[in-house]
Amino acid sequence: MFSNRYIFIYATVLVIVSAAILTLASVGLKPYQDKNIRVEKMQQLLGAVGIESTPKDAEELFQKYFVEQHAVNAKGEIVASIVNGKQTTGSISPFSLDTKKQLALYKANDASASLPIYICMKDGKKSYVVPVMGNGLWGPIWGNLAFSEDLNTIVGVNFDHKGETPGLGAEIALPDFQNQFKGKQIFENNNFTSVMVIKRADKANPHQVDAVSGGTITSNGVTDMLKNCLQFYIPYFNSLKK
Repeated sequence: MFSNRYIFIYATVLVIVSAAILTLASVGLKPYQDKNIRVEKMQQLLGAVGIESTPKDAEELFQKYFVEQHAVNAKGEIVASIVNGKQTTGSISPFSLDTKKQLALYKANDASASLPIYICMKDGKKSYVVPVMGNGLWGPIWGNLAFSEDLNTIVGVNFDHKGETPGLGAEIALPDFQNQFKGKQIFENNNFTSVMVIKRADKANPHQVDAVSGGTITSNGVTDMLKNCLQFYIPYFNSLKK
């Protein structure tokens, strides 16, 4: 029969040793976790412009096609740039910006807020890719939209989610849903209109796509996400048009 003191000391030592092992494992694995997150982000950006990639070649393809990265503020001004892999303006890395945090700063009218935009050169044509984040039924949803050089027409999208219902809201991550956005537009007569995800959408309408059947809340979340996020890029788009 062990004494209470022995049991207490044994349990304490066991907890300390277990915590130390877990801490060492977390610290040791962090560089690999960070790399996986970075590569996954690159794959999503590449997917928005129709470039297939794997974890092995994503970084190489990203460096090849994404020739510019910019961080833009609420006035549409570029505050940091990386061109052909070299920092040319500012000191922050647009790729490293936390989109969720920056969107919160924008909504709070914080002057320090800035959002990333990525410029892809493919087949001699430029496309401008912007990240978006919002909320679905069960958790966060996010994605990237690629615009043609007219800064109006969508050439591709990539959406994902954390926990939407399989067969319902989770359909936003599938090609059948995402392909609807190709050719849609976010301006009408130079006025920002965004794109609405609605039931029985008019396919001829450049600002509508069909909602996910049985996924009304997630579909509404995509609509809100696009409108709420894209509005912050409008000053930058307008500055380029001028």
